[in-house]
Amino acid sequence: MDLATIIGVLAGLVIVFTVQILEGGSPASILLIPSMLLVFGGAFAAAMAGGVMKDTKGFFGQLQKALTNKVTPPTELLDNVVKLAERARREGLLALEDAVKTVEHPFLKRGLQLAIDGTDPDELHDILHAEVTAKKKADKAGMKFFEAMGGYAPTIGIVGTVMGLVHVLENLDQPETLGHSIAAAFCATLWGVLTANLMWLPMAARLTRLSAIEAEEMELVIDGVLAIQAGSNPRLVAQKLRSLLPPDEMKKAESAASTKKAA
Repeated sequence: MDLATIIGVLAGLVIVFTVQILEGGSPASILLIPSMLLVFGGAFAAAMAGGVMKDTKGFFGQLQKALTNKVTPPTELLDNVVKLAERARREGLLALEDAVKTVEHPFLKRGLQLAIDGTDPDELHDILHAEVTAKKKADKAGMKFFEAMGGYAPTIGIVGTVMGLVHVLENLDQPETLGHSIAAAFCATLWGVLTANLMWLPMAARLTRLSAIEAEEMELVIDGVLAIQAGSNPRLVAQKLRSLLPPDEMKKAESAASTKKAA
């Protein structure tokens, strides 16, 4: 589980409350249920109104993905593909039929099954790339919901502040409560800006990053499966796939390959 988002959000909240304490305030003074309910609920409702029900139903799944999704090192996937290429080269493509059952990566599993079933290489290429395109569209829809919440939250906070100030003006005959009421009114704006910039927009960026990583993995799988289907030399397959990795991951892969060769 990659904890970057959880750590980042918690660190941001800790900094906010620490600054509140250092300035002589109390964390309880900004933990106002009405303001938080308006900002969280209002931003969610506005984002829901701007999309379709499918996007809303997928919110909690996308939230879980943003907070806990595991990022698998691409070198691990590369090693698995090369091992499959070595077996296919040695025993033939049909020999992978048993190996497919143990493959954990779902996209790799589907690609190998299509190759084993004798799918034409061009059709296989088109089918797998169509799946990549569909996944990118689905990921973009999930990310857009969080972006929408990040855009609406500050404005909903301002609405809450205006509502609070209206209440203040209705009670000008009670000067002893004005200070507290005005402070409470501005808490809505605080939570609107805070949640937008410490939660919703970072989570949208996180989902975008995860989508890009997963798409890169799928592209690597496509090239690997097509090379396996063509019966390419495993060393050439490994070299080709390493060239698709980011520079730092490529160095790790080359280092691991050199170590393995030396052993």
